[in-house]
Amino acid sequence: MATLNDFPPDAAGWRAFPAPAKLNLFLHIVGRRDDGYHLLQSVFQLIDLADSIRLRWRDDGDIVRVDPLPGVPAESDLTVRAARLLQRETGCRFGVDIAVDKRLPMGGGVGGGSSDAATVLLALNRLWRLDLSRERLMQLGASLGADVPFFIFGETAFVEGIGERMTAVPSAAGYFVVLHPPVHVPTPEIFRDPCLTRDTPSLNMRDLNTATTRNDLQAVAVRKHPVVGQYIAWLGRFSPARMTGSGSCVFAHFASQAGADTVVSQLPRDMTGWVAKAADRHPLKEFAG
Repeated sequence: MATLNDFPPDAAGWRAFPAPAKLNLFLHIVGRRDDGYHLLQSVFQLIDLADSIRLRWRDDGDIVRVDPLPGVPAESDLTVRAARLLQRETGCRFGVDIAVDKRLPMGGGVGGGSSDAATVLLALNRLWRLDLSRERLMQLGASLGADVPFFIFGETAFVEGIGERMTAVPSAAGYFVVLHPPVHVPTPEIFRDPCLTRDTPSLNMRDLNTATTRNDLQAVAVRKHPVVGQYIAWLGRFSPARMTGSGSCVFAHFASQAGADTVVSQLPRDMTGWVAKAADRHPLKEFAG
């Protein structure tokens, strides 16, 4: 069971906490609500590729973003918003310095910003000694972004509805090669496209291992951003490949690290990619009460 002792402070008082990525092993759009929100089914798979969120306790109640990301003001920074939300909802008088060491690509469909926010909520829940329940933290996270509750849920999950219904499922074993095409794919652009498939038949959870699946957003993303299709085609030479989320990252599964490493070693110089291990639990899952 993870504790704060597993994340000791450095000489300057900073503790580093992981914010892992997720992959959509598939993503089906099964309908649309009257308010325009799309109904989906997906399996969200945690992987060990992660940002590092560094936090340092403050006694004065201030929340300070150190070395902010270029072009991201504090009011738009999900880590700052998460800390302020938690402080406001609990009346906590403590503050925190926040620094983010980014490794997860922004706009890549791997949940980077949402995972960063979830890690702040989980870590501060323990650091500030708030002892909020997982359900309460998930409620708070939902106001920050649709994927934030998943990272607080903390396990690979079958996800339904607009992303709010989660059921834990066994994690994939093995490794993934994740490639990052040099393009930012705005999620609203994909969901607004009139050609998006919105009527894929619903799956039952018991059929997950035998069903034929796909990412319904992929065809639209590839049409709008052909480089995504080029990366899928290259990776698909080694193992079936598809896009995660609304893109732009693409991935393929491999049984062994050696197999995944071999693929990454063959990457053309103009391609960026990593090997990531499948993870069955969020490293901070126990930080929720």
